[in-house]
Amino acid sequence: VHGTITKQQIFKESITEGKMSTQQRRKEEDILKMLTCKVHLGTRNQNFGMRRSIDRRSQDGTHIINLEHTYNKIKLAARMFVAVQNPGEVIVVSARPYGQRAVVKFSQYTGALSTSSSRWTPGTLTNQNTQRFLEPRLLIVTDPRSDRQAVVEASYVNIPCIALCDSDSPLQYVDCAIPCNNRTTESISLIYWLLAREILVLRGELGRDEEWSIMVDLFFYKKLEDVEKVEDRPEEEADFAEREDEKQQPKWDETKEGEKAEEW
Repeated sequence: VHGTITKQQIFKESITEGKMSTQQRRKEEDILKMLTCKVHLGTRNQNFGMRRSIDRRSQDGTHIINLEHTYNKIKLAARMFVAVQNPGEVIVVSARPYGQRAVVKFSQYTGALSTSSSRWTPGTLTNQNTQRFLEPRLLIVTDPRSDRQAVVEASYVNIPCIALCDSDSPLQYVDCAIPCNNRTTESISLIYWLLAREILVLRGELGRDEEWSIMVDLFFYKKLEDVEKVEDRPEEEADFAEREDEKQQPKWDETKEGEKAEEW
């Protein structure tokens, strides 16, 4: 009968609703992580090209970034990365020390090439006579202002560029700008973590509804002082335990022993 709904249609609709609910739940979790890592906090200055990604301005003058744009740009950047057949032809750059560890971890899990130092060697993409000459097909930078030399050289040889852009970042020669807070290690690390997970999902190495076993904390920048404190903590705990054991042991009373000897 025309207009009746069959069981197969109901079953298909229930499956699609389940998929949509799972994807919506994953998106909400990712946005909550962005809020926790303060990805939405920009600067007090605003670049004209970033006005579309700015939602509003707070009372203290800080621009608030629209996380919906950030989420969609991460999806777009992941598709650009997957379009490159050889992941070794993608180079990731970070002049800021807060993004060094995130870049190394991102390259480890995606197969991209990361720079060994924070300083970009001039002529890496343009001078064929240098020993560090590279011919990548995609460039990812943490800050288009700090990594200006790499962005300009990529424009000379027609290499597309993905950049993590704050509210005041210049967008010249940037093909895909991911609006986010690129001044703190938590925000930078989370963006690289989400991008790496989306790349693995598009490759088929990770399920869309599957949780990634790698934690975001591994992407965080760690100071040498904090690492030394963590390494010294077991020794301090051992010393504290020895002191507590000494306190709990009964003390030898010589006066009582002397009295017992006289009575005998």
